[in-house]
Amino acid sequence: MDEIAFDDIDGLNASAGDDWSGWGPEVEVTQEMVNGFADLTGDHQWIHVDVERATAGPFGGPIAHGFLTLSLLPNLNKTGDVRITGHQNAINYGADGLRFLAPVPSGSTVHARNRVREARQHKKGTLVATQVAIHVVGNEVPSVLYDALVLYQG
Repeated sequence: MDEIAFDDIDGLNASAGDDWSGWGPEVEVTQEMVNGFADLTGDHQWIHVDVERATAGPFGGPIAHGFLTLSLLPNLNKTGDVRITGHQNAINYGADGLRFLAPVPSGSTVHARNRVREARQHKKGTLVATQVAIHVVGNEVPSVLYDALVLYQG
């Protein structure tokens, strides 16, 4: 794994590209997690929480909320080919894009990989754009494709 200082814009951009990192840790998405997320957010749509109805529905069973899957990123995104160093803060700055491309069935296991897309100077630090793909293990199409922005500050 390459270590690159957060303020080394040229070094970070040299690490950017189309190649994905290796897979990060795997996390099982249980029905209990789905139900808890529904309770937390108030989103009790039947495709998530009504197991009997969802089993007869379009996905053959209940599926996780897209935002539940996205919220697993801190546990999933613990790998990469670049380790950014020297910063005091790393702040979620938002997203350039977010797509939910395939369902995550309840009971399935997900994992993620990422790639650096670009680094640029920002008045408050260094803004790094990465792309993260969350997949159900064994599926070629990602369930979530997230173009993330993180602001690194010294």
